[in-house]
Amino acid sequence: MEPRRILILAPHPDDEIVACGIAALRARAAGARVFVLYLTSGVPAPEALWPWQRSGHAARLSRRRTEARLAAALFGMESIGSLDHPSRRLRYHLDAAAAEIGRAIMEHAIEALWVPAFEGAHQDHDAANALAARFCDVLPVHEFAAYNFAGGRVRSNRFADRHDGDVTIESTAAEAALKRQALACYESERGNLRHVRAEGESWRPLPHYDYGTPPHSGRLFRERFHWVPFRHPRIDFEASATVYAEIGRWASAAAAARQPALGDAPGDEPWQADREFAGALDQTEGERGLGR
Repeated sequence: MEPRRILILAPHPDDEIVACGIAALRARAAGARVFVLYLTSGVPAPEALWPWQRSGHAARLSRRRTEARLAAALFGMESIGSLDHPSRRLRYHLDAAAAEIGRAIMEHAIEALWVPAFEGAHQDHDAANALAARFCDVLPVHEFAAYNFAGGRVRSNRFADRHDGDVTIESTAAEAALKRQALACYESERGNLRHVRAEGESWRPLPHYDYGTPPHSGRLFRERFHWVPFRHPRIDFEASATVYAEIGRWASAAAAARQPALGDAPGDEPWQADREFAGALDQTEGERGLGR
């Protein structure tokens, strides 16, 4: 049975449209409810802005939230909140984000997670992908291509590599027009979104990734402007070696916590919480008559 309650993990407001807007439209047309949890505000911290921009930080946050509401309304998506961490800082809040995702899954009886692909587009995208992997044991998780720079050229809504289960969908003219309209709601991100396609999307079951290493060889999308000799607020200058080392350590620790260790007594396995979570999820869905 196709999932009828889908949760999109959007690293920033706009990623729910960029990566999987058309897929969400089709899921809703088939009778599904599509929820969105925004994992960051989408706005850098005040100290990352030009000094003369910092007093307007609150206005930037408000504008991005308004844009998200407009885009979600166009697509019939249901926002269930924003974690409000600054852009480029999700990797510092992974434990808290994982707890919020778990609560959202339980409270809304979620049957599938969707997340942008692990492809080097933005460090928050890759951190969100690692978060989604944390839940692969309890429900289906699909990743959606957003954009990447594999092979030295920008690719939008297409994977840089091939895996079993890859699916490509082609938009109808009406779907493409609606996606462009939703992207236009994010006027504050107009420059960053000009490369995003509306003609199709690609998704697949989340593969197993080594989050401690970059998603592909060569320059990543997030590294394209590292040659700029001054610290521009719109460029993430953090070294990828540092970014992936930190995401990888968290992902490895999360995976280790789900594995039985030598000497663990029966019933004391550290992954027992995952089993209890899955059981509680099944019970909640059964009580509501959902997905079974």
